[in-house]
Amino acid sequence: MAVHTATPANPPDQQPDPVHVTDRVGSGSDPFDAGRDPMGGRPRPPVGLYLHIPFCVSLCPYCDFVVVTGHAARGPGSRIEAFVGALHAELTLRADALDAIDGIGGPDRTALRSVYLGGGTPSLLTAAQVAGLLDHIADRFGIALDAEVTLEANPGPTERGDIAGFRAAGVTRLSIGAQSMDPAELRRLGRRHDPVDVRAAIAEARAAGIRSVSVDLLMDVPGQTLASWDATLHAVASLEPDHVSTYQLTLDDPDAEGLTTVEGDHLPVRAGARRWRRRAAAEQDQDRAAAMDARADRVLDAVGLARYELSNRARPGHASRHNLAYWRREPVEAVGPGAHAFDGVTRRWNAARLDRYLAALVPPDDGSPSLPPGGTEVIDDPTVRAETAILGLRLADGIDAAFGEDPRLGPGLAWGMAHELVARRADRLVLTPRGRLLSNEVFARLLP
Repeated sequence: MAVHTATPANPPDQQPDPVHVTDRVGSGSDPFDAGRDPMGGRPRPPVGLYLHIPFCVSLCPYCDFVVVTGHAARGPGSRIEAFVGALHAELTLRADALDAIDGIGGPDRTALRSVYLGGGTPSLLTAAQVAGLLDHIADRFGIALDAEVTLEANPGPTERGDIAGFRAAGVTRLSIGAQSMDPAELRRLGRRHDPVDVRAAIAEARAAGIRSVSVDLLMDVPGQTLASWDATLHAVASLEPDHVSTYQLTLDDPDAEGLTTVEGDHLPVRAGARRWRRRAAAEQDQDRAAAMDARADRVLDAVGLARYELSNRARPGHASRHNLAYWRREPVEAVGPGAHAFDGVTRRWNAARLDRYLAALVPPDDGSPSLPPGGTEVIDDPTVRAETAILGLRLADGIDAAFGEDPRLGPGLAWGMAHELVARRADRLVLTPRGRLLSNEVFARLLP
């Protein structure tokens, strides 16, 4: 069984570029092959593992992730140590369950290609805690020698953690939540860092030998202008990251969508955050967002960061392997509150409430741990087809044009082409620049 290592087996210029045509969604004789289960409706072993670390020092008003803040995240009342113990317990239970499945369990299964510590602010963990988790994962799941191991970090000096220690623990990729390089925008977003902290975090990552550095940015945020967005793009480009994500600010309402029940995978939106979102939504402008997206292409393409997905750009060999597994509908295991897993047949999620998560996995009175509450959904064939098309359209290479001949999907794709949101490029269907910003309009018409 492969174990993890701090050094990738291949240098960066020899890593496979996951966006090559051979990885196209639907590039085989049947355009739906990429979305079908090759094991005939049976679960498949995971190619990746996601760990959700829910702690943050403070909550940004736009954030919909499962986040716990304040004393629970820092100080004498911190619950991080207890939570890490719960993560270990869930990892053991999930590995036991996987080992019990005929045909895919046991020590001979393929080692994980990616491990992703997301949040929240995973960099609030100590290097020893990260090392302990990766050792546990390597022992029970296997981590390939050249695996991508990502850790998300806030760039502030008290939140980015021990980057050199994370590298020694086995982290190969750091994802830095910059969001903006404009101090006023950062304050409006509720961020705790300054642009100088982003520069320092990247410098620390390079000095530590982190193989791949990614930077997250937000566009169409309150008070943002084309000029300030340009300045942010140029400032980030000058830091020479390997990967940049440019997300349009979305202001969803998980309460209205029924996602914040006791068994739900989201936490209720706080009253202050709801008021902030109403004000922010009034300031958003679709045409300005389109112009920002186009400027991101020009600035980032010029420094070798090519768009490979709706919101993601990378240098060759640095596209996120973990996220590509989601877009290709590959099986991914997941642990932590609110985390989603997929085994090729069934989608599973953990409930978001930290108290219930801890009560199940670290029960009082030395009781035996049990899997946390949550839910499951078996994916039927029409949904498989729709998801395959939707996720494939997210990628710059698009989907096989034969998807348009499917009786369920064809009308929605034809609607997208009629409204210039989808275009045909040789034997492929791809989103247009306008379609990237209005992709949900297309995707909604593909769902069964």
